Amino acid sequence: MRYRTLGRTGVQVSTLTLGAMNFGRIGRTTQDEATAVVDAALEGGINVIDTADMYSDGESEEMVGKAIAGRRDDIVLATKATMPMGDERNHQGSSRRWLVTELDNSLRRLGVDHVDLYQIHRWDPRTGDEETLSALTDLQRAGKIRYFGSSTFPAYRLVQAQWAAREFHLGRYVTEQPSYSILQRGIETHVLPVTEQYGLGVLVWSPLASGWLSGAVREGREITTSRSMVMPERFDTAVPSNRARLDAVEQLAGVAEEAGLTMIQLALGFVTAHPAVTSAIIGPRTLDHLHSQLTAADTVLSADVLDAIDAIVAPGVDLAAHEKFDTPPALLDPSLRRR
Repeated sequence: MRYRTLGRTGVQVSTLTLGAMNFGRIGRTTQDEATAVVDAALEGGINVIDTADMYSDGESEEMVGKAIAGRRDDIVLATKATMPMGDERNHQGSSRRWLVTELDNSLRRLGVDHVDLYQIHRWDPRTGDEETLSALTDLQRAGKIRYFGSSTFPAYRLVQAQWAAREFHLGRYVTEQPSYSILQRGIETHVLPVTEQYGLGVLVWSPLASGWLSGAVREGREITTSRSMVMPERFDTAVPSNRARLDAVEQLAGVAEEAGLTMIQLALGFVTAHPAVTSAIIGPRTLDHLHSQLTAADTVLSADVLDAIDAIVAPGVDLAAHEKFDTPPALLDPSLRRR
């Protein structure tokens, strides 16, 4: 396992992060299975665990808490808030009212007195930066969080938040957690240059592109990944963007084979090769999944391999741009771009 400094915090983190989204109902994972995955991940050198309040309605946090009991201080523990937790309209968002309440809920579920990294899961257009940053700063001063960061923010919102922190003399986001893979490279155009400018640590999610880069998706095979069962429309090869992904996967498989790598090693080695990326979040449901991903812990791709990847999917290109999560709201809601 390799380790890098998380932004400018001085904290050393593994280049692979254990994502716990699949713990609980979402991944149909039991506590024993989750604990076994955590045990194996820590033994393999991973020292960061990332979860969120809304993963299986808090069940993921509960499972992580039980799995790390007795060794909490050896782990950089990260969680997130902002996404809806139930039907009550104010049980979501980035207001002081909700963040103060929901952090306490997360700490209770995790069974800890603080988290190392508290992240705003998505930008909340209804809440001003000063409101959110002042709440996070107070929570940090109270010792309930060590650092705070953002997740899947558009580049311009990252810049705005950095300005607001300076303008109002508040703590600032020190990390960003964007989606990034060989098949979805759009953040290279705008987000990653901003994170480098401000010295943010970057923890990328979906580096295997929802299973497209796991090695299980190939031409002529029935697609039976767990994600394809939940979101079949994202794997329907009659859809042009999905066809483009499959064509790219076939070419990438040839690059991996020639380099003596698995598709997983190629995919994880690619995202961790970018100088702006600190760590790649993996989300195994089983021990077999974890072990196949841990083989990429020390993978370093040569310039020739990276050039071959660039020739298949050009830098800055998203093969499925409509699946992005950081699109400005006005592009999605016509009422926001019309008088």
